Amino acid sequence: MCKKNDQVQPLVCPVVSDQQGSFNDSAVNRVLIPSTATLKVPVVLAERTLQIVVEANVPLNPAATEIKRVHKNAQLTQVKLVPVAFTPIPGTNFFNVTRAKLFVAGTIRKNIEYASVACNAPLVDRIATIPFSGFVELTAGDFLAFPILAASSDATVQFLDDKDDLSPRFDKYFFQNQVNYNEQPYGELIRANFFELDFSPNSVRPGAGFNLLREKIVLDLTLKVLQVQQFEVEGNRVIPSLTNGIVGPGN
Repeated sequence: MCKKNDQVQPLVCPVVSDQQGSFNDSAVNRVLIPSTATLKVPVVLAERTLQIVVEANVPLNPAATEIKRVHKNAQLTQVKLVPVAFTPIPGTNFFNVTRAKLFVAGTIRKNIEYASVACNAPLVDRIATIPFSGFVELTAGDFLAFPILAASSDATVQFLDDKDDLSPRFDKYFFQNQVNYNEQPYGELIRANFFELDFSPNSVRPGAGFNLLREKIVLDLTLKVLQVQQFEVEGNRVIPSLTNGIVGPGN
């Protein structure tokens, strides 16, 4: 029998640990060599915030009496740039894209925790995936840097009849086609900001259960559109100056 003044001893859960020693470190000497380099790097074409408005009905089984928490995330499944206007780049066969449609698709993943109608029942976890899709128009002023594309071409050469030079030959052709392979613009998810109203579409009294949750969601989705392009950069090549090497003289 436990006495009134007896105290319950706390449970001790020891963890094995090792104390780490410190390393010595020093800076690496560097040699700077003036140079002009051509870099192939991702370039930000546009950075936009899209306002996406969706409405969805989420069935709840078992029925809920109270929504406790809702965690949300956005996932992109498509970011595609479709050019619709171009200006030539002088001296090249490339064009700047000055207007385009940006198609965006993805899903809103919601984790809904709610209390069910049973007494002392555990919280129920409901995962809901809500799709969205649409497009925006990007004009010249919306681009931070223009996408560049080179067009492919096809040519056909026909010949005259070698007997009378009065009619074309239909059995002799010369074909030429040129295919330019372009860097595909792509998207990068930056931020998702959610505003939403969740409610039962049917009025219920306090403590009663409801099995359908209607959601009106406003999502401000920020993304970048990028394309890999080449740039010539003037600067210094940075080469580590390491001693005690193995290969070459002077070490």
